[in-house]
Amino acid sequence: MSSAAQTPDERLLRASPLRRLLGRPELGSVVGAVAVFVFFSVVADSFLRPSSLSTVLYAASTLGIMAVPVALLMIGGEFDLSAGVMVTSSALISSMFSYQMTANVWVGVGVSLLVTLAIGVFNGFMLTRTRLPSFIITLGTFLMLTGLNLGFTKLISGTVSTKSIGDMEGFPSAKKVFASQLTIGNVDLKVTLLWWAALIAVATWVLLRTRAGNWIFAVGGNDDAARAVGVPVVKTRIGLYMGVAFAAWISGQHLLFSYDVVQSGEGVGNELTYIIAAVIGGCLITGGYGSAIGSAVGAFIFGMTSKGIVYAEWNPDWFKFFLGAMLLLAALLNAWVRKRAEASR
Repeated sequence: MSSAAQTPDERLLRASPLRRLLGRPELGSVVGAVAVFVFFSVVADSFLRPSSLSTVLYAASTLGIMAVPVALLMIGGEFDLSAGVMVTSSALISSMFSYQMTANVWVGVGVSLLVTLAIGVFNGFMLTRTRLPSFIITLGTFLMLTGLNLGFTKLISGTVSTKSIGDMEGFPSAKKVFASQLTIGNVDLKVTLLWWAALIAVATWVLLRTRAGNWIFAVGGNDDAARAVGVPVVKTRIGLYMGVAFAAWISGQHLLFSYDVVQSGEGVGNELTYIIAAVIGGCLITGGYGSAIGSAVGAFIFGMTSKGIVYAEWNPDWFKFFLGAMLLLAALLNAWVRKRAEASR
């Protein structure tokens, strides 16, 4: 009997549960999340209180809403440095359009959605047409939006913040959708948790159960090879940037309807936090690897750390140090997990 006949087709071999577990991108982040949770449970007496955990979840959800599409974009091999200020732009457009046009605030919300999606299309279109690195394209968009946010707000409102729209028609219903609070027992949970969960579910389904998910992984792995086998690279990348823009719209509306007014300078620097959450969650800088669930775990780690330091009554100035240390440790752990997964195949 030939050796070929004796050797079974590896495609027919079923991987063991341990091997499948080692192949999951979010494995390292889950281990890190457990470690962070146990750590702050020990050092901070108030960390395990229901009210404290709801605060942690809120902090994680506001970051996680953006971290999910940013993770998908990174799996596709690209970045978006304009994501942070795009959130503020979305809020400013809704507020100023509603106030200036004396329209129902839902009109401003709708206009904001269209404009924010157009920004995402612009980023994707410029990237695919110019072939410049996404770092350069989105850095340019970041600078333009930063200037537009400040310039238009001062031009229209006369100050660096928008006018109050809390007494306008449609504000209460919009607040229920984007900034309401759910009470379960004695715990108050923000509606952002529902938005976050929905985005995680949809993104995971897209990545693992649809043809578009295969396209995202293919584009992030090698776009030339993907194009050669018929993957619509241009549409995939534009779609990924529109996904980031849609999440920025959700976050922007939450910002507006939580506080009624918006400061034009907000959002600068948040784009790096979104990327950090995705990297901690298992996404590779080089693309082609990662998961939406991992980005959610990364956002949860961020929420636990930012609030755990407060509950432990430490100096919050140390937060950036812990965030940087977590980023490095997560990157090393994720690299080790990936090597183990490849070695076990």
